[in-house]
Amino acid sequence: MNKIEVYTGSITRLIFNFLPGLVMSVVTLLVGLWLIKKFVKFLHGRFRRNEVDISLSEFLLSIVNVSLYVLLIICCASMIGIQTTSFVAVLGAAGLAVGLALQGSLSNFAGGVLILLFKPFKVGHNITSSNNVSGTVLKIDILYTTLKAGNGTTIYAPNGPLANAVINNVSDNEIRQAEYKISLSYDTNIDTARKTILAVLENDALVLKEPKPVVLVGSLTDSAIVLLVRAWSTNTTFWTAYHANYEKIIETLTANDIKLPDTKQEINIVNNPLKLG
Repeated sequence: MNKIEVYTGSITRLIFNFLPGLVMSVVTLLVGLWLIKKFVKFLHGRFRRNEVDISLSEFLLSIVNVSLYVLLIICCASMIGIQTTSFVAVLGAAGLAVGLALQGSLSNFAGGVLILLFKPFKVGHNITSSNNVSGTVLKIDILYTTLKAGNGTTIYAPNGPLANAVINNVSDNEIRQAEYKISLSYDTNIDTARKTILAVLENDALVLKEPKPVVLVGSLTDSAIVLLVRAWSTNTTFWTAYHANYEKIIETLTANDIKLPDTKQEINIVNNPLKLG
């Protein structure tokens, strides 16, 4: 009888010691599940309003969801007396090992997230980066960005270096400026040359009227006056206008007897034999 009373007392004390933690754990679990659901829903709404790429938003939401659930379970387990220190240590060590093994991939993943979030370029944009990546963007994945180079080859650029590079995005604006350098001989009338070049540009439908094309003296070299010709066109017609107008300008200048510089070099040989004593 005494043993039964002892066992009963021990069980009662155990229940009373365990019960508050269990109640708190259940309450925390229910409240935590509700908060996680609300928070994930809030993030989903923010991503949608900010027009975050759907593949990125779903991926980020899944990571946040799983991470919050893991933290909630660890918190609830500690409330009912389960030792979670060893579990957290093992989880941290495993995460560190995986992180070190996949250091390059994680860098590319972080770069992909940054590119998709801040959008320095989009699919269809023509870009050139400071790490010698150039082409039209075909696809932006989590780890790599796929581009089509001007020569038709496909480039797979890691997102890590690409996110840290200086990006020259020539497709981000609707219009683009073309610049030509035209060298003329020193006996050329600059005003006549300017009017001739402007007439070519103003008669081209692909050249925008605003901003107006301009012709400026860029520099003076040993053999030529260098004119800077600047004209604007839309991004879609830029290269067509650029190459066609370069050819038209040269042909028109030649037709109007406006001379290009003579690049011949003269070498004077001085006959000065050495006199031997």
